[in-house]
Amino acid sequence: MLTHPQFDPVAFSLGPLAVQWYGLMYLLGFFAGLYLAKYRAKKQPIRGWSQNEVDDILFYIVLGVVLGGRVGYVFFYHIDLFFENPLYLFKIWEGGMSFHGGLLGVMVAYWLFSVRKKKHFVAVADFVTPMVPPGIAFGRLGNFINEELWGRVTTSEMPWIMIFPGAEDGMPRHPSQIYQFLLEGVLLFCLLWWFSSKPRPRYAVSAFFLIGYGVFRTFAEFYREPDEHLGFLFFDSMTMGMLLSIPMIIGGSALMWWAYRKPVFDTVELETQSSTPKAKSGVKPGAKPGKSKKKAK
Repeated sequence: MLTHPQFDPVAFSLGPLAVQWYGLMYLLGFFAGLYLAKYRAKKQPIRGWSQNEVDDILFYIVLGVVLGGRVGYVFFYHIDLFFENPLYLFKIWEGGMSFHGGLLGVMVAYWLFSVRKKKHFVAVADFVTPMVPPGIAFGRLGNFINEELWGRVTTSEMPWIMIFPGAEDGMPRHPSQIYQFLLEGVLLFCLLWWFSSKPRPRYAVSAFFLIGYGVFRTFAEFYREPDEHLGFLFFDSMTMGMLLSIPMIIGGSALMWWAYRKPVFDTVELETQSSTPKAKSGVKPGAKPGKSKKKAK
């Protein structure tokens, strides 16, 4: 059995500036996503994304994650504190971010970017979504380092079972942050990167992410301690994380069906002797991406 090492929440200090591990994990997640997006845009120009567009959308995503994550945390998990004091929403120094809120914030970011760049909203989501799981992975590592969101008490004798001193009861628990790191971060990234490595119908990549995250998060919730002030919501087993993730599975399944019902590919036709892609979003269903000369109706 292991004991959590209780890391110092401060990764390093630069004079009076203390850099927290959690903030550093967010930063690493953003840079990992930026690198992957630039790599894919360069290696697959058929997708019609320039390096400058990748840089631009990072700004929108950062705002979406931070603002959406905070608003989602307050409204999904601490609406009572908001009603007591609406200024609680702005007390970001007290911590508290929600993945599902961040997801909604990022969707707004996709929409704003698509309007500005005249791209299809879902085409933007399909391109960027495969770069999301590394950010989730780093975020879960931040949870583990901060000794928060630990797992449920267990009688299992598996060698990775851990005692979290911060839990105060001294009981062995599942290191659910690591489960989520491996499932929602590493495994989901591998699957999503593979699935999106070839052009897929519009909606398919986003649908794959919604289904994958929803399934992995719901599974992990069976090992994660419910939020103390919320507990189980229904049937002595349903947590808030499950309640927010199950609709992702249902919605993702519907989107996947829709994607392959009348497939449309968001690719571009590359001009001969030129490295500049010619915009051509929405290839005719059934045609090979990047070679069709007619747009889908």
